[in-house]
Amino acid sequence: MNRRLFFQSALAVGLAATTATRIGWSRAQEGERRAGSPSLFTPLQLRGVTLRNRVAMSPMCQYSSEDGFANDWHLAHHAARAVGGVGLLIAEATGVVPEGRITPNCLGIWKDQHVPALRRMTDFVTANGAVPGIQLAHAGVKGSRHRPLHPQRNRYVPLEEGGWLPVGPTAKRYGSDGPVPHELTVPEIHEVTNAFAAAAERSIAAGFRVVELHFAHGYLGHSFLSPLMNEREDDYGGSFEGRVRFLIETVRAVRAVLPEDAPLFVRLSCTDWVEGGWSLDDSVEASRRMKEEGVDLVDCSTGGATRDASIPVGPDYQVPFAERIRKDAGIATGAVGLITEPAQAEAIVAEGRADLVLLGRQLLREPHWSLRAWGELGATTPAPIAPEYAWALAETRR
Repeated sequence: MNRRLFFQSALAVGLAATTATRIGWSRAQEGERRAGSPSLFTPLQLRGVTLRNRVAMSPMCQYSSEDGFANDWHLAHHAARAVGGVGLLIAEATGVVPEGRITPNCLGIWKDQHVPALRRMTDFVTANGAVPGIQLAHAGVKGSRHRPLHPQRNRYVPLEEGGWLPVGPTAKRYGSDGPVPHELTVPEIHEVTNAFAAAAERSIAAGFRVVELHFAHGYLGHSFLSPLMNEREDDYGGSFEGRVRFLIETVRAVRAVLPEDAPLFVRLSCTDWVEGGWSLDDSVEASRRMKEEGVDLVDCSTGGATRDASIPVGPDYQVPFAERIRKDAGIATGAVGLITEPAQAEAIVAEGRADLVLLGRQLLREPHWSLRAWGELGATTPAPIAPEYAWALAETRR
C-alpha cells in the first residue's frame, strides 16, 4: 500500500472508531458549561478543534519505547489523564528521525509502522472526551543520551551500544561531555524540515488532532534560534533573520500538509536567561511571523540552551512570557512552569495571561487533577468525567 492510501485508510478507520464519545457532555451542553463554569472550564476553540477545558498535559518523556514504538505504557499514561478530565493531551517529544530522539527509549514517528500503536492510544483519548496532540521533535545536540533511570543517565550512548552522532547547526557540544556534533549542511537541514512534514502527515493518520513543533529546551529547533548555540555564517545563522529561517521553513512545510482544521502549536524557549542569548523580544517577533504562517498557539517555556543560565524558578515563573507574547504578538498562548493549584491555573486564564494552562509533573502525581479543580473552583456544569466514574463523583456532592 502506498503512503497516501495508507494515510487515507488509517484516517478513515480512526474516524469510524471514534465517532461516538463516551464522555458525559455534548455540544448541546457547551452553552450551559460556558455560563456556569470558571474560566478554566470554558471550551477553547482552535480551528476545527474544541477543547472541553483549558487544562492540557504538557509533553513529558516516558523513556519506555523500543525502536520508537508506542506500547501499553503509553496507552495507560494517556488514558489515565483523559479519564481524569484533561482537555488536551500532548504526547511526549517524538522523534521525526531515529537520530532525532533524546534517548534510544523515546517515541518515534519516522516510519509508517509507528502509526497503528499510536492510533490505539488516540482512539481511547478521543473516545473519552479529550483531544490527542503530539509534539514532533528533533533532539539535535542533546540526542543519543541514556534515559534518566539508566546508571549512566544523561551521558551519551556510545555508537557501539546503539547510540548515534548528534547533529546541530554548529559543531558545538552542549556542555563539555560527549562527541562533537555534526554540523548540518544546508541539504541536510532541508531533509530535517521534510522529516517534520512527513511526521505531521503520520500524526494525522495516527489520530492526533493537534500538532506541536518542539523549538525549545536546547533541542535542534531551539539551537538554530539561540546565538549561544548557532554560530553559522550562512543563511541559517548570524542575524535574527537567519536564525529563524529553519523555524519558519519548518512551520511552513508542516502547515502545508496539515488539514485546514488541525491546529498547529510551537513550543518556544522564550528566553535563554543569559545576556546575548535568545530573548523575549526575539520570541515576540518570531511569534508574529509564525502567526502569519498559520501557527495557532505558542507554548511558552524557557531555558535549555546552556547549563550556565540562572533561572528564577518559582510558581508562575514562566507565565509572564505567555502573557507578553499573547498581548504583543496577538496569538494564543499556553502557560507552563510550576502551575500546581486550581486557583493558580484559574487566575492565569481568567486574567487573560494565557489561553491554555499546561501541567507537567503535577499530572504525573495527580492524573485526576482536572476533577479536583472542577470541585475546588465550584463549577456547576457537568464534570469532565467518564460515565463509569460519574456515579462516584455524584456521591461527593450529595
